[in-house]
Amino acid sequence: MRAAWVVGRVYCSRQDPKLDGKKLLLIQPAGWDRKPAGTPLVAADAVGAGAGEFVFYVSAREAAVAFSDIPPVDAAVVGIVDGCHLAAREDLG
Repeated sequence: MRAAWVVGRVYCSRQDPKLDGKKLLLIQPAGWDRKPAGTPLVAADAVGAGAGEFVFYVSAREAAVAFSDIPPVDAAVVGIVDGCHLAAREDLG
């Protein structure tokens, strides 16, 4: 699983029928320190995330199985992060 910020929505006038009713989000990948990393991508939303939320997502085959009808997606938001604790390097011993 990877972390990202929700930075927008994607709207389509035509799409695969298995995507009907699914919200598509524009997400900015980030490190768990919440700093942006990489380029934005489109992800299907499985949890009701919204703009400005810090989320975690899966990609590749795992993204499609986040939904019962297995749509053609290669990234899916599967959780909204309420908080996380990063251990200091010396704590990892």
